[in-house]
Amino acid sequence: MTFSIHGLAVSRGIAIGRAVLVASSRVDVAHYFIQPEEVEAEIARVRAGRDAVVEEIARLQASISRMGPKEAPTELAALLDVHLMLLQDEELVSGVKHWITERLYNAEWALTTQLEIVARHFDEMEDAYLRERKADMEQICERVLRAMKGAQSSVVQPAQRGSRKGSQQDLLLDDTVDVPLVLIAHDLSPADMLQFKQSVFAGFITDVGGKTSHTAIVARSMDIPAVVGARTCSQLVRQDDWVIIDGDAGVVIVDPSPIILAEYGFKQRQGELERGRLQRLLHTPAVTMDDEKIQLLANIEMPEDAQHALKAGALGVGLFRSEFLFMGRHGKLPDEEEQYQAYKKAVEGMQGLPVTIRTVDVGADKPLDESVRDDAHLNPALGLRAIRWSLADPAMFLTQLRAILRAAAHGKVRLLIPMLAHASEIRQTLAHVDQARAQLDRRGLAYGPVQLGAMIEIPAAALSLQLFLKYFDFLSIGTNDLIQYTLAIDRADESVAHLYDPLHPAVLRLVADTIAECRAQGKDVSVCGEMAGDVTLTRLLLGLGLRSFSMHPAQILAVKQEILRSDTSKLAAWAQRVRTAEDPALELAGGYV
Repeated sequence: MTFSIHGLAVSRGIAIGRAVLVASSRVDVAHYFIQPEEVEAEIARVRAGRDAVVEEIARLQASISRMGPKEAPTELAALLDVHLMLLQDEELVSGVKHWITERLYNAEWALTTQLEIVARHFDEMEDAYLRERKADMEQICERVLRAMKGAQSSVVQPAQRGSRKGSQQDLLLDDTVDVPLVLIAHDLSPADMLQFKQSVFAGFITDVGGKTSHTAIVARSMDIPAVVGARTCSQLVRQDDWVIIDGDAGVVIVDPSPIILAEYGFKQRQGELERGRLQRLLHTPAVTMDDEKIQLLANIEMPEDAQHALKAGALGVGLFRSEFLFMGRHGKLPDEEEQYQAYKKAVEGMQGLPVTIRTVDVGADKPLDESVRDDAHLNPALGLRAIRWSLADPAMFLTQLRAILRAAAHGKVRLLIPMLAHASEIRQTLAHVDQARAQLDRRGLAYGPVQLGAMIEIPAAALSLQLFLKYFDFLSIGTNDLIQYTLAIDRADESVAHLYDPLHPAVLRLVADTIAECRAQGKDVSVCGEMAGDVTLTRLLLGLGLRSFSMHPAQILAVKQEILRSDTSKLAAWAQRVRTAEDPALELAGGYV
């Protein structure tokens, strides 16, 4: 039966495909596709894990049999018998083989996927005792996963998926060989998203998250439809259900009828045609109707993203989020050489265009590892994150600074510092940069000049512009955090997502004042937050005096189209009216004509 789930639209477009659910587990589970020749090895890994648990239970049974009746309760022996029976459950065993053989899931993914299906069957049982056996099934699967941890295979590039044929939905999807897949999870960490970045998934859905959560940001960088904050979606959608993601409206449609499929298939093709039309603007300079030249830069997460930035027509990288090099490494941080090679690759990849590298910005919704989260802190967004984390670990910070300075010998590099608020932090940061240079001098290693910049993402920084402009060559407005901290809203929390407002008068005042002060002092300023890639805000930012936008490569052409249609001489007065309005959104909707 067709039903809809509403969430937050975070990445535009339409995706149609079969649901792939990432089940939650107390054991850290990798999710990746294997090659066909690895199927037997993966099945053998599951079998070995199961056999290890069977042996463990057998040893426990043997020890119980040696005990007296008072020492060994009959309930314990019965429970072990149940666990042994569940380990041999045909539905579990055959299901795991199916996901490995037919879908090419790795062993752990196949086990957790089938566990979810079996667990739902237990939920539907009328007998209370049988329903409670769901917990036993979960326990034995956890034990099998733990037993398998010592025999994990390496992550490989995802394989292309084959489709099932014959259903009415398949035929409406042009009867293609490859059936698109959409990923559904309760939550996805930035590291998870990075792992799936080169995958075959056509779209993402998560139960939690906000419009500027990093799950949403990376989804936009992948240029695929995504909906976050869909609440119970991962519980309502079943494995292999047909799903439509409407990334424009923030709607998920499950088990759509043929008519609905046909309608959204048409919308999908229309979106592809629009993207094709935008491609015509690729080599057109971003110049307004009144001849104002606008700089369009790209935000990237990994060095290989530089090629996507060039293909999108970016004039440089306005934000290289270096923290993605640090994530998902189980506590082993990248050393200087690894970082240097990564930054060098990005710099050389931009072929002489400037690259702005932000020092590591972890904490809050960007933990280094899922197993090392900041949840223990009362409010991780206000805790030890970004520059605070770097200054608290000078050895790590100096390692990164040396790597960035060395990469600057290969092209134009700008060094960007996140989350500064205090004069003491500024002085400490500059001292660390000088110390990194001195260390390289002593080692006789080449390095290049860098411009120093600061993120304006804390209201205290936006209200201390004279201090920042005294020490830094340029400023970059991180609107995602600036909005979060100005309005006291956790931007990753869907329960308060409706209060996250880039058009709040206080936010607009801080953004406008920063732009105006930088221009007055002849210093470069850009917006690198999500406001920069929002086409509904392009003309407003132009009217406020912004001439440098940094966004995901996928957003550049749409923003360029707005710029080409704009006349900044007519926008300035209107932008000030929007800025000072009681309800800026209403004024914005009225237009500037």
